Amino acid sequence: MNDWLYSDTVKDHFINPRNVLETDEADWPSDGRGIVGNIRCGDQMLILLRISDGVITDCRWKTYGCASALASTSILSEAIIGMSIEDAYILKPEDIVSKLGGLPTNKIHCSVLGDKALRTAIDDYLERNKLPPLKGQENVEVICSCLNITDRDIEEAYKAGDRSWSDLQARTKIGTACGSCKERTLEFLHELEHLYGE
Repeated sequence: MNDWLYSDTVKDHFINPRNVLETDEADWPSDGRGIVGNIRCGDQMLILLRISDGVITDCRWKTYGCASALASTSILSEAIIGMSIEDAYILKPEDIVSKLGGLPTNKIHCSVLGDKALRTAIDDYLERNKLPPLKGQENVEVICSCLNITDRDIEEAYKAGDRSWSDLQARTKIGTACGSCKERTLEFLHELEHLYGE
């Protein structure tokens, strides 16, 4: 593999993934379940959590996707064991990428799936146990600083049917001041396609 584009950490977690769910999901009872992504787009992640007194005590996962997706979920599963659900909830894709020693730019969306699957599993745990939600406490990325439009705003627009730059501009007015946010917005739309599919 002379053309390997990934760090040694990514290679290690791809070849020797940790905490993989190796049984049927029903055989590993969990306190929280999160699944995100779309197999048609190439990546889907399932994360199962065991939680005691607000602390993640164990994690299992299955991921369908590339080396980056597998390595991202593996290292995420190691990082969150022993972590409070509040701290785990605010993990960012950049935290996962940093632990991996970096990822190629076109593979960053793989780490985005991991943090969203984790939050979905924590949300499931909180809902099952009738505990107050943590939604809204996750970190947001301001994509359009002129109009203070965040990644959450764009994700909600995507869920409402916006699929292009012009769709987003019509709904949010993003990029109508200086336009410097267009490249990041289009990257984020690509991440959302992997997350939700069509």
